[in-house]
Amino acid sequence: MVSTLDERRAYGGAATHDVTNQAPPYAPYDASEDAALLEGLRREGAGWSEEDLRRLGRQAGSVQAQEWAHLANRHEPELRTHDRYGNRVDEVDFHPSWHHLMRTAIAEGLAASPWADDRAGAHVSRTAGGLVWGHTEAGHGCPTSMTYAAVPALRRQPELAKVYEPLLTSREYEPGLRVPTEKRGLLAGMGMTEKQGGSDVRTNTTTATPTSEPGVYTLRGHKWFTSAPMCDLFLVLAQAPGGLSCFLVPRVLPDGTRNTFRIQRLKDKLGNRSNASSEPEFDGTVAWLVGPEGQGVKTIIEMVNCTRLDCVMMSAALMRKSLVEAGHHARHRSAFGARLVDQPLMRNVLADLALESEAATTLTLRLAGAADRAIRGDAQETAFRRIATAVGKYWVTKRGPAFTAEALECLGGNGYVEDSGMPRHYREAPLLSIWEGSGNVNALDVLRALSREPGTAEALFGEFARAQGADARLDAAVVRLRDRLSGASQTTARRLVEEMALTLQASLLVRYAPPAVADAFCATRLGGDWGHAFGTLPEGADLDAIVDRALPVGN
Repeated sequence: MVSTLDERRAYGGAATHDVTNQAPPYAPYDASEDAALLEGLRREGAGWSEEDLRRLGRQAGSVQAQEWAHLANRHEPELRTHDRYGNRVDEVDFHPSWHHLMRTAIAEGLAASPWADDRAGAHVSRTAGGLVWGHTEAGHGCPTSMTYAAVPALRRQPELAKVYEPLLTSREYEPGLRVPTEKRGLLAGMGMTEKQGGSDVRTNTTTATPTSEPGVYTLRGHKWFTSAPMCDLFLVLAQAPGGLSCFLVPRVLPDGTRNTFRIQRLKDKLGNRSNASSEPEFDGTVAWLVGPEGQGVKTIIEMVNCTRLDCVMMSAALMRKSLVEAGHHARHRSAFGARLVDQPLMRNVLADLALESEAATTLTLRLAGAADRAIRGDAQETAFRRIATAVGKYWVTKRGPAFTAEALECLGGNGYVEDSGMPRHYREAPLLSIWEGSGNVNALDVLRALSREPGTAEALFGEFARAQGADARLDAAVVRLRDRLSGASQTTARRLVEEMALTLQASLLVRYAPPAVADAFCATRLGGDWGHAFGTLPEGADLDAIVDRALPVGN
């Protein structure tokens, strides 16, 4: 039998299945090997967690963790409405890989544990961990994000927070529906939107009827998009006699009986397939009031700040993951006589993607730093966080789909097949712009902040002032932006917020990034020396310095 390549050639045969000119598997790799990430971690006050972050980065890039990510999305959650005897159970079964991902995320402090950590930078450390662990898969980031965000809302009702906060901030992952206070750790979800209103939660029709027990109500209604239905607790909006109010709904009541939480179906989503998103029905569902009646929106506003930051974080993580995979392919694939990474046009594409990724990561960590300091009482950072989080949520999540599409194209046809993992990133990217307020909702929120909270504009321009005089293009952009504020309206809101985001990113890069990165960003995003697609950096851009910083050898 002819078996070797040389023997086949000697007989004039073709080596039809020899694999050449293909990139080797990327894993294992270190997902924390990112200069912008590590520099931002130290700068924003969480350098003390760098060793743990690097350990988590190696775990995120391991063959095992990457396989968990693949399997959790391949084997989607399954709804079981009844048990074999006909009893209503309303449970969702997940593949073991989902539980492995969740267990790691909770243990590494990526859920609510920073609320129990007095160290300055604890919330920055969590965000940086999300940027790294986000190299696995995005779906399980939903319950960890909601659990994180639930704590400040729950604190509006101190007697409830006293019971549940220690369990929400635990680093123990204990799946399965049981009496919450009998578990070692809890997860929280949200039930805000309804089919007739979406983001307009004031149109909610779910009703809350007071019982004879103070603070206890029964709910009746139907929620349209409630993710992670196997969480232990949910914060839910409903119409009480005093107006729209926030309520705590446990899946299992203190006496061990199941609360009424009928899951009608799981959503068949474009992406985020590993995560179960459901339509629950409430009918006599027992709930505890959180905050005063009629102040439901005010109660959850801090929750929204937290989850919007996580949307920015996950978009930045997806960008970084897509970029390093595109760079890995370009380093090992040759065409037209040279490696792709050495082809000038491909190098331009990678450099342009690297600029976008660094800008997203740097802004994410700045927002996390603002959140950390605001939580500790810094009034200036509170004002900055209020407007900058909405700005970042609008822009970074908007850039995600175009970014992942371009990174996918770097792999050519290889990137279009499921085995590459790139289609999963591409399907995931649009979600982050939709969740926690779509682009329009965030743009309008910026207008609301400008009109009702004048200190937010002052805080934003104060941030710009820290880079004043360092780059003429940035200085000109700040002047243009101030002029545009006077004519701000709904019609021009998206344009205004886009300019805010680009100016903010540029100011951060001018202050903290290497000159090659800052100069190329300002020339293109502010100076207009740019095309309409990635890969259109000007002739003078230092492509080598940008690419080498973003894609160090060995990563």
